[in-house]
Amino acid sequence: MAIKRMIKCPNCGVFNTNKEYCTNCNTLISHQKKREIKVAAVKQKQVDKAIYEKENPNLAQRLKKHPFWLYRIAGWLLYSAIMVVSTIGAGLAWFIAMVAAG
Repeated sequence: MAIKRMIKCPNCGVFNTNKEYCTNCNTLISHQKKREIKVAAVKQKQVDKAIYEKENPNLAQRLKKHPFWLYRIAGWLLYSAIMVVSTIGAGLAWFIAMVAAG
């Protein structure tokens, strides 16, 4: 025997039995369906972000692949400088955390 769930529509106030959408105003009322839609939206947003980052590389990445050798060298130098600064910042953050931890 199936369990009957009575869900009140937040839009029109009509009670619906075991429905995903309101029978009166066609508003989505299923909490499970709302969660599924939200999860799908989050996954699609992550996919869109990955596609954007793949299609639009930063300046250093573009310069590293440039056909002119001088620009490629400048790209590698810029990339190396970014990596050195990031490494110094990470080391400094680690040191501060260790000092704060005692």
